[in-house]
Amino acid sequence: MIDGKEAYRRYLEQDKVALGRKRDRRPKFFGDEIWKFEILLRKVEYDINCRKGFAALLIGKYHKFRFHRLSVKLGFTIPPNVFRGGLSIPHYGTIVVHGNVRAGMNCRLQEGVTIGATGGSHEAAVIGDNCYFGSGAKVIGAVSIADDVAVGAGAVVTKDITEPGTTWAGVPAKKINGQDSHSNLCKDIFTS
Repeated sequence: MIDGKEAYRRYLEQDKVALGRKRDRRPKFFGDEIWKFEILLRKVEYDINCRKGFAALLIGKYHKFRFHRLSVKLGFTIPPNVFRGGLSIPHYGTIVVHGNVRAGMNCRLQEGVTIGATGGSHEAAVIGDNCYFGSGAKVIGAVSIADDVAVGAGAVVTKDITEPGTTWAGVPAKKINGQDSHSNLCKDIFTS
């Protein structure tokens, strides 16, 4: 969770590395909507967790407004304070994440991913570090996912995945091999 200016900068740097951005810190004026979205996500988290006072309230409202507009444009429903540093979203497309999800470092979400609660419950998934979710993957309910897990395209996870460094696919998701998620993540996150 972002708890100060240093954590805010660290999260942005981790997100930049996870997205494979090497040179520029600022997004281009045209394009780069996903990078702009992630920057606004981190600004809103900083506003919620750290800023106090009337001026901070105005700045926070402005950031939330811009964040909401860009979320709608991109089709993302990703609330603040869900993902730790290293969030990577490579493509536009509907992504829905419940506000009570807790995800670790270096999470990669392809288009069409849903991570939610079920049956009127407010309990949602707890996701480890270095996890990958393929196109159209669904994680439903209060499940726990271990570190270094890859969830394949179209898979539906409804039970805990306790074995780290494995790949899961199918409906319902079943372990298909012992390969970890690292080949699906940006290589630079493991060298920095």
